[in-house]
Amino acid sequence: MTDTIKINVDLMIEAKWLVPVTPSNKVLEQQTVVVHQGCIIELAPMPIARARYSANKTVVLDEHVLIPGLINLHTHAGMTLMRGLADDIPLMPWLQNHIWPAEQQIVSEKFVHDSALFGCAEMLSGGVTCFNDMYFFPQATAEAVLQAGMRAQLGLVVLEFPTNYANNADDYLEKGLLIRDAWRGNPLLSASLAPHAPYTVSDATFEKVITYAEQLGLGVHTHLHETKVEIAESIEKHGVRPIRRMANLGLLGPSFTAAHCVQINNEDFDLLSAHGAHVAHCPSSNAKLASGIAPINQMLNAEINVGLGTDGAASNNRQDMFTEMRLAALLSKAVTEDATSIPAVQALEMATINGARALGLDHQIGSIEVGKLADLTAVRIADVETLPCFDPLSHLIYACGREHVSHVWVAGDLRFERSSQQAGLYANIEPNELKEIALLWKSKLNQHKA
Repeated sequence: MTDTIKINVDLMIEAKWLVPVTPSNKVLEQQTVVVHQGCIIELAPMPIARARYSANKTVVLDEHVLIPGLINLHTHAGMTLMRGLADDIPLMPWLQNHIWPAEQQIVSEKFVHDSALFGCAEMLSGGVTCFNDMYFFPQATAEAVLQAGMRAQLGLVVLEFPTNYANNADDYLEKGLLIRDAWRGNPLLSASLAPHAPYTVSDATFEKVITYAEQLGLGVHTHLHETKVEIAESIEKHGVRPIRRMANLGLLGPSFTAAHCVQINNEDFDLLSAHGAHVAHCPSSNAKLASGIAPINQMLNAEINVGLGTDGAASNNRQDMFTEMRLAALLSKAVTEDATSIPAVQALEMATINGARALGLDHQIGSIEVGKLADLTAVRIADVETLPCFDPLSHLIYACGREHVSHVWVAGDLRFERSSQQAGLYANIEPNELKEIALLWKSKLNQHKA
C-alpha cells in the first residue's frame, strides 16, 4: 500500500476560528485556508487539509480568528502626516482656515508619498488590505501602496481651483488619467474619478467626469451630504439638494460611491437606492467634525450598500477600521434606540464585502471564498481584555482592537506580522524610516503653523 500523494501548495493557514463573511453570520472552527499562487483554492477542516496538501509554509493560528482583509472605503492617505494639525474645529472652518492653507504651503509629490507610506503602515497594522483613496499626486500614493504591498483604488481628484498639483479642472483630469495609465494592469492598483465634492466642482466638470467614467469603465468617488451647510448652499445656488443635483446630472449609479451622506432625507434615500449607489460611512470623522450621525440603519433597510471608511488622519486622527466598526454599530443602536440595529455581523460586512462591492472588487476580495484572492487578516483573541470569548464574531466588533491584529496577507503574501512579544514587523516598510519621516514633516508643518 502506497502513501497518498499530497498536492503541494504555497501556504496553509490553520485557524481556531474562521469568519468567511460569505455566507453571512458563519463562524467555522478548526479550519484551514489553502492558498496557492495568491488565491484561495480550498477551505477545509484541518485533518482533511493536512491529509490532502503539503505546503511550503504552514501558519498555525491556535488563538486567532481569521477574517477577510478589511477594506477602508474612504480615506486620504496623503494627509496622514497632518494628523492632529487642527482639531476640535467644524468642517468648513477646518478646511478653509487650516487644511487648505497648509496644503498650499506643504503639499508636494514627496510629501504625499511619505504621508501615504505612513498611512499604508498604519492601515496594514490594523488589518486593512485595501483602501479607497482621494488625494493629490496619486502616483506618489501608488508608489507607497506598491512598497507596502497592499491594495488600493486611487481616486483621481478633481477641483475647480488651483493647487500645488494642478491648475484647473481640465488639468486635474488630464494629469489623473495620464497617471492612471502608468499603473493600469497592476493587480494591486485600480482607479476611480474623484470630483472632490458638489461645492467644489461645477456642473460642466461633473459632465466631463461622467463622460470619462463611462468611456473608461471607472467608478466615481466624491464627498456628499456631509453637512447641513453644504445642503443649504446647494439649494441656494442650484435650487436642489446635492444628491438630486447629482441625479439630474446623471452621476448616480452602481459605480458611484458617496462618502459620508450624513444629512439625508427620504427623497435622498430613494435616489441612492433607485440608482444602486454606494455609501462610505465614516462615523468617527463625522462625529469629530460635528457633522452628525449618518442614518445607516435606514440606508441598509433601503437596500443601499454601505461600507465603512475612516476618512483621512487629518480629520479622524486614526485610520482604524476596528474603531469604525464598533462606533458604527454603537451609534446606530443609540440613535434608533434599538439594540438589534447593526449587529456585529453587519458591521463586519460593512468593513469587508460591502466595501469590495462598492469598489467593483467583490469578485476578488471581501470574503474568504474559493477562487478569491487571499487577502486575509488574523486577530489574536488571547489577552486579558479579550477573554473569555463566547462569540468570536461579536468579539471582533465589541472587544478587539487593531492592536490584536497578528498577521495580514495580501494575495497570500505576508505583509505584516505582530507576535505577543514584539512590535509589528512589515514586509517592506522600515519603522525607523517612518519615525524619521514624521520628524521631518512635523518640523516643516510647525513652521507653517508658526
